[in-house]
Amino acid sequence: IVQNIGRALRPNPDGSVKTARIVIPVFLQPGEDPKDMVASASYQPLVDILQALRSHSERMVDQLASRALTRGSAERRRVHVHPSPAAAAGPGNGDMPAEVGEAQQEVDRVASIVVNFASPRDAADIAALTRCRVIRPQSLVWLEGYQALTRWRAENGITGLHSVPYDVETEVGTTKAFPLGRWVHQQRKTLRAGDLDPHRKNLLDAPEAGMVWEPGDEAWETKLAALRSYHQTHGHLAPRQNAVWGEGAADGEQLAVGQLLANLRRKGGLGKDAERATARAEQLAAIDEDWNCPWPLDWQRHHRVLADLATDEDGGVLPDIQPGVLMDGDDLGKWLARQREASTWAQLSTEQQQRLSALGVRPIERPAPAPAAKGGAGKASGEAAAAFQRGVAALKQWVEREGPDRPVPRGAVVEIDVDGETEAVSVRLGVWISNTKSRRDRLDGDQLAALRKLGVHWA
Repeated sequence: IVQNIGRALRPNPDGSVKTARIVIPVFLQPGEDPKDMVASASYQPLVDILQALRSHSERMVDQLASRALTRGSAERRRVHVHPSPAAAAGPGNGDMPAEVGEAQQEVDRVASIVVNFASPRDAADIAALTRCRVIRPQSLVWLEGYQALTRWRAENGITGLHSVPYDVETEVGTTKAFPLGRWVHQQRKTLRAGDLDPHRKNLLDAPEAGMVWEPGDEAWETKLAALRSYHQTHGHLAPRQNAVWGEGAADGEQLAVGQLLANLRRKGGLGKDAERATARAEQLAAIDEDWNCPWPLDWQRHHRVLADLATDEDGGVLPDIQPGVLMDGDDLGKWLARQREASTWAQLSTEQQQRLSALGVRPIERPAPAPAAKGGAGKASGEAAAAFQRGVAALKQWVEREGPDRPVPRGAVVEIDVDGETEAVSVRLGVWISNTKSRRDRLDGDQLAALRKLGVHWA
């Protein structure tokens, strides 16, 4: 190859045009993609030849990098470079010394260079190969990460600035699971330490790399990766507040996912920037649409665990789970028994009830009340009914006076007129509402209807 190049560079005595074809074999490793040129050791022979030609004529090879990006798709197999007009300048032109001009003129007798591949190549890959391994040679270890980044963006149709999630792995060369997210994170750390080579930063700032250097975005992507990993393992984003999780945080530290989610659910927890907050909420919803559910997280966690168990059962219906059956420290049987209680079921929202019903969970039917006995028991029942009516009358008076949207404080007292009484009767309305709510499983349909009519939501 060296001898052929030497012969090719020697001009014909008669000045006629010479065309020399140099075949450079590239032996790929088993399973290696021929398009992975930037970081592949298999392309070292081509790199050696281009470096040798560049030592002969910098213009010729440097233009290979820039011209590669201007070729159309019809010419993806070859990149053809002509020397610039300045290359043909003779002695005496400009400030160039005569002896240098003559030497350069001799060098630039090579009219053009053509790099012709056996199969189509992306012009950006050819330019990157020339820039990174010929003009400014970089470590193949670093170039493997750079190529993984550009390839991952191309495969996913990503353009412009885009932050790579911390947990992303991709195939590049003979490496099946290159830790791209961690590699990108390391470049940010190197830049902050002031140790990143300026040429490498320029490569990462180029449109094909689209590097995001913002620490806030990096920290968010790291947290998002941890939450994604947690969800993949547990099936939900409803951890206990003291829960921590694996290697999602930087440098392998555990991330307090429970406290993180508690903070994110608070008002303004996603940031003051409305647009960024909306985007982050969408990212969390893409992981788990119930990440910010309106009911308690303890309820959500138990339900998701049971829903996952039900997927393996006929019809998606849960089997009989007795109290004492534990899962990650949660007593599933005890929780199910509590959900089936009529008083608990009545407090659930319609959607919660529907989700439990889909798993075959139904409330336990309350036994019909026994008929009131004659005598003292009947008298007691009559007194309870009268007390209930006084409470309803007091609540009605409160709603008419204060409006339906104002809650009743526990210390509220309302005076009402009662038939048969010469003076107004004081009703401790706040206490009555609290007591009635705790005993709502004993109310009949008419009593519940009367409360609903006055806007009592739990009725």
